[in-house]
Amino acid sequence: MILASTSPTRLAMLRAAGLDPTAIAPRVDEASMRDALAADGAHPRDIADALAEMKARKVAEKHPTELVLGCDQVLALDRETFAKPETPDDARRQLTHLRGKTHKLLSALVVYENAEPVWRFVGEARLTMHSVSDLYLNDYIDRNWDSIRHSVGCYKIEEEGVRLFSAITGDHFTILGLPLLPLLAWLGNRGMIAR
Repeated sequence: MILASTSPTRLAMLRAAGLDPTAIAPRVDEASMRDALAADGAHPRDIADALAEMKARKVAEKHPTELVLGCDQVLALDRETFAKPETPDDARRQLTHLRGKTHKLLSALVVYENAEPVWRFVGEARLTMHSVSDLYLNDYIDRNWDSIRHSVGCYKIEEEGVRLFSAITGDHFTILGLPLLPLLAWLGNRGMIAR
């Protein structure tokens, strides 16, 4: 099994579940594709799915006999999507825009087998952010920049970012970027893992 991602969080989730994937970077221009899909009016769910498939396909082309997992996550506030912050100011703008509102995290997973897509799933979680103060946001970004710069939405709920939220609905694994339970069910139904 190959994980078409270098996300340490996704790799750790799979390994904690008793799987032993190899992580391979898909080397795709994610930002350009996301921007093009958004400009064409694609729904955020479709953007996540398309990006996950692109990553899986890219790696499956080089490893056609392997089972390849492609993942992507999109944060959507209504139909507006967000990317990973490039600077602390970018993080400040995003968090200021999200505070006091409910947004969605859409985590897509596409599985390739024999260089063909055989299964896909998009998990959805809803997160409601407190109306946190500017002072707290600035301090939060200063303390956590090295970690949150790698996360869409500029937070990690497994770290201090959980303090930003008043309500969270949805699967924890989906929030972390990989809908793990549906994947394990699919692998079990196919006899690829013991149940």
